[in-house]
Formats: sequence, C-alpha cells, structure tokens
Amino acid sequence: MAKKIKKYSLDEIKNEFIGEKGTYKRDLYEHELQMDLIGELIKKAREERNLTQDELGKLIGVQKAQISRLENHTGNVTLTTVLKVFTALKAKLKFQLELEGKVMKIA
Repeated sequence: MAKKIKKYSLDEIKNEFIGEKGTYKRDLYEHELQMDLIGELIKKAREERNLTQDELGKLIGVQKAQISRLENHTGNVTLTTVLKVFTALKAKLKFQLELEGKVMKIA
C-alpha cells in the first residue's frame, strides 16, 4: 500500500516558516509582498503607456534611479511619490482597509 503524502496549505507553510498572522515577522513579510506587487503594477502601467523609466521620472520630477527603485522595491518610497507615479500614468489607485474582518473602501 502506498504511503499517503500529507498536503499543506500555503497558510500552513507560512505559519510554520514565517510566523503566525499578527506576528512581527509575518506582518513584515506581508508588507514586503505588497510593496513588491505595487512595484510590479507601476512597471506594467509604465510599459502599457510606452514610457521609459527616465520619461516617467521626468514626468514626476525624479531621476530614473528612483523609478527603478520603485519598480524593484529596493529602497524606501513615500506614498506621495507612489501617488505621483500613478497620476502621471493616468491610473486610478484604490485603497482598501481591513479592520478585524470589516472591509472599508475609499474611492
């Protein structure tokens, strides 16, 4: 008889190797993941608009290196800069806040 392999969910693996939800290590992991996703969205939107990093930087008054850091999440960035980028790309950014299971949206 073949031995049955136990399956694990992604949450179970994260809990074991990163930490339970609400712990500092897990919260830091989730934050980094979200920042990576924002960088990827910026890159995709920039490419959709056929802009180089240099051209986008000029639109918002920063150098190409700052756009690169945004897209690759290799440095600290302000929310103001992120908002300027999305505005320059003529893209809407929607915020969603979750408070203990209750979702609040801002248009």
